Amino acid sequence: MHAPAEDARPPRSVLRRLIRPWEYRHLHAVMSVRFASGGFQLGVGLCLLGLGSKAETIAERRKLYRLSAWFLVPAVLNLLGGVIDLTVADAARPSTCATVPATRV
Repeated sequence: MHAPAEDARPPRSVLRRLIRPWEYRHLHAVMSVRFASGGFQLGVGLCLLGLGSKAETIAERRKLYRLSAWFLVPAVLNLLGGVIDLTVADAARPSTCATVPATRV
């Protein structure tokens, strides 16, 4: 049995384990990119769904629905990843319970 070292780091949370270390260092930038790309993919996928509903033949409709799925599935995953990053960013924010006295200059 090993005794716990005094300088050992506390265990990481489950959400922090899901995020790569370089992503955790640049959490807000990664979160912004995920939300932006997820929104773009969602917009393209919804446009393709609208075009598919107006297609004349069943073959064209199926083709556009399959193509829209190629955009909608990654959009959901990107938006979910952005929400996870947002949750971790909120959990990592230091608490502001203690008030700092104002200094006079």
